Amino acid sequence: MGEWTIGIIGGSGLYRLDALEEVQALAIETPWGAPSDRLVTGRLAGHRFVFLPRHGQGHRIPPSRVNYRANIDALKRAGCTDLVAISAIGSLREALPPGRFVVVDQFVDRTVGRARSFFGEGLVGHVSMADPVCARLSAAAAAAAEAAGAEVARGGTYVAIEGPQFSTRAESRLYRQWGCDVIGMTAMPEARLAREAELPYALVGMVTDYDGWRDEEAGVEASDVLAQLAANAGTARRLVEQLALALPARRTPAPADTALDGAFVTGIETRDPAMLAKLDAVCRGWIQRGRA
Repeated sequence: MGEWTIGIIGGSGLYRLDALEEVQALAIETPWGAPSDRLVTGRLAGHRFVFLPRHGQGHRIPPSRVNYRANIDALKRAGCTDLVAISAIGSLREALPPGRFVVVDQFVDRTVGRARSFFGEGLVGHVSMADPVCARLSAAAAAAAEAAGAEVARGGTYVAIEGPQFSTRAESRLYRQWGCDVIGMTAMPEARLAREAELPYALVGMVTDYDGWRDEEAGVEASDVLAQLAANAGTARRLVEQLALALPARRTPAPADTALDGAFVTGIETRDPAMLAKLDAVCRGWIQRGRA
């Protein structure tokens, strides 16, 4: 058992956590480049939190240009044990209106051209993504959102698109046929990389719009999204505060903590030392368990 250090990845509309105490800014360098912004660490209800705005302060980084590997690596280096991502999403279901919070449990990845893995030539690894979120952390985040006053849907499939454009009506209807419930631009490869870094991950989506599938409505406009985000931002910050209040005093192990055990197929004699050095943070637990 050990202490919690919760990393909060703030998406559109969530660029700071005002309630943090003992605040420090962390400038962390990674082998993958610079993260989206400085990390901010502090304490809430006795637990340590680390906050990173996914798009940088002022929302200067578009979804396709976020350095997801650097962000996850930096959060791992900052000592995070678990990650909660808070993101703007569109709804593909009538029952998920704007203002609803959705705690996602599955993903469909339609992104292209993004670095999807920390591993590659010199160290080939395959982690399981069958259950891509941490059930314990997701349940805690859902309860915290409800305590913060949000209406919450527990479970839903998130389709990640490349963006930055919103979907065509035909695409939006297709995703509905696939069984997707919500849509966004940033959860992938973020969730994949969190699993490779052995960080339990939960995603709370804040519904801002109905995407483009409703004939009776105009298409999505950024101005509409921003207006709903402004309404949701206070609830999102209260969610984090409620999560801190509800966390157990001690953290027990989660399945994702050992996601790398058995994942590597590259033999010991052919592993690239330079690659292993680059993965010093991502593979820290695996190395400490004597798996390297």
